[in-house]
Amino acid sequence: MSDIPEDSNVPAERRREIASLGGKARWADLPEATHEGPLTLGESVIPAAVLKDKRRVLTQSAVMKSLGRARQAKGRSHYDGDVNLPAFITAKNLKPFIPKELYVTSSQIEFRRKGGGKAYGYPAELLPKICRVFIDADKAGKLNAHQKHIAAKARTLLSGLETVGIIALVDEATKYQEDRPRDDLQKILAAYISPTLLPWTEKFPLDFFKEMFRVYGWPWPYTEADYPGPLGPRYAGKLVRQIIFENLPPGVLEKLDEINPADGKWQRKSRMAQLLSSEIGHPHVEKLVAVATMLFRVSADKTDFWRNYKKAFPKKGDQAEMSV
Repeated sequence: MSDIPEDSNVPAERRREIASLGGKARWADLPEATHEGPLTLGESVIPAAVLKDKRRVLTQSAVMKSLGRARQAKGRSHYDGDVNLPAFITAKNLKPFIPKELYVTSSQIEFRRKGGGKAYGYPAELLPKICRVFIDADKAGKLNAHQKHIAAKARTLLSGLETVGIIALVDEATKYQEDRPRDDLQKILAAYISPTLLPWTEKFPLDFFKEMFRVYGWPWPYTEADYPGPLGPRYAGKLVRQIIFENLPPGVLEKLDEINPADGKWQRKSRMAQLLSSEIGHPHVEKLVAVATMLFRVSADKTDFWRNYKKAFPKKGDQAEMSV
């Protein structure tokens, strides 16, 4: 639309020309997506994009759909300070559970699609925080009946997600990781890997191995006579690597292998978890272990486990089922 009043002396044709030029200028000012792709989280598929300024975004409508909301939220509450919040978290009963940083980081982003066209999205880091709002409100018993299903969806989406993790997932989904500047990868590695070896703290509870052995039909409880050396068959170590460490952000496992290489007998000086940071790395591994333990527990056998695993941790192409 042109800012020139209709009753001005400027000819209509000139007004249309000015309006067109203004529209082109506004279009040129929109940030452009350089990488796009579908991000799969459980049963939800959310179109993701990396913008030219390196912001990672998730499309607005897909975020709402993944949380079980209508494409457009109906109505907004108008308490002070909610102007930047997505409409679907402005309900008054959610206000006590919204962290201050959401008020300044959750503005909607208008951007140009890679193949043309305009889209609206939210910063990718917003998704785990929005999920936490509904989960915390549900725990406090403050959700209305029509909000309960959103909390259930939020728990599914949040499973295994960390702030750094969602960034890495977007990079993988959009193939940005192939073009990502080296210093970006270093930031991810710095967040996950401890610069010094941490005192070993057991991150794999006994139930994790007990359920693993049951699913694979290995004798339990184990004895040193049955399985000399580390806990369980050597293959258990391969399972831990695949179902836990391979689900850390791209580049983390490779760096762990680099600083803690295996010798000719496939032995390492340190346990992998010793190298992880206590702030980001350890909490992410603990969540992955909790999810894997649950998957083992609900599986009747190894075939059933890998079927469940593929649903929980979908990869491009079929996850190759390991067999022993």
